[in-house]
Amino acid sequence: MDKLKKVLSGQDTEDRGGLAEVVEASSLSWSTRIKGFIACFATGIVCSLLGTLLLWVPRKGLYLFAVFYTFGNIASIGSTVFLMGPMKQLKRMFEPTRLIATIMVLLCFALTLCSAFWWHIKGLALIFCVLQSLALTWYSLSFIPYARDAVKKCFAVCLA
Repeated sequence: MDKLKKVLSGQDTEDRGGLAEVVEASSLSWSTRIKGFIACFATGIVCSLLGTLLLWVPRKGLYLFAVFYTFGNIASIGSTVFLMGPMKQLKRMFEPTRLIATIMVLLCFALTLCSAFWWHIKGLALIFCVLQSLALTWYSLSFIPYARDAVKKCFAVCLA
């Protein structure tokens, strides 16, 4: 009974070594993480470029573009999971400083695919792809300190 009390209260550290070994065994080395990041990011770029090339295919070109472009962007964002880990990536995505940008990116992904597959409105799919690029850029800038402030000031100066 004492053993159970220690485990439930967090005082027992003997069995935590086994759990730590499992976690360490399942984690990737730094070189494997870099390779995974590069592979996933390169796949995203290839999908985006392939989608751009498929844009000129008659009839189904815009649909193929929307799908490949969206999957390319998803793969590019997903590549950072290799560097940070999935839970840290999700936590950082939904931090208050980038919450709106994350929601906009995910919403643009969904709306691009919906306009291509369900609504069958080519112009709308193209508009959502452009919005997807802008939202993804804004999201990416949120990871660079003061980058979004600099962009805002540049636009304010240019428009004034």
